[in-house]
Amino acid sequence: MDDTAKVPRKPDGRPPRRRPLVDEQLADQLLERAQAEGAELLGPDGLLSQVTRVVLERALAEEMTGHLGYEKHDPAGRGSGNSRNGTTPKIVLTDVGAVDLAVRATATGRSSRRSSARGRPGWTGSTTGSSRCMRAG
Repeated sequence: MDDTAKVPRKPDGRPPRRRPLVDEQLADQLLERAQAEGAELLGPDGLLSQVTRVVLERALAEEMTGHLGYEKHDPAGRGSGNSRNGTTPKIVLTDVGAVDLAVRATATGRSSRRSSARGRPGWTGSTTGSSRCMRAG
């Protein structure tokens, strides 16, 4: 039995549609705020680039927490030999264009996502699979 056998199916054999993560109310709020601040929808500083950057940085921060085993600013990390140690700027190519990220590094020098700027397939042309956090969902 493969994993797809566990997914509930519609009578026609297709999986049921997922509820959208971004509903109309949230989209309206984002668009209204962008319009009020004079932001474009597309472009390097556009709404889509900003949303993509924030979501990716948040996912990477969660991945770092999982990697280190404690939350940001948690005293458990003090003196552990491996803790958050600033950020490194990275440019990630996504479907909405290039997005500038601030990727956190650990005290041992490893970023939370070693492939972040090395042109690996998960990071080029798509945000799909770009972070373990995103793949798990």
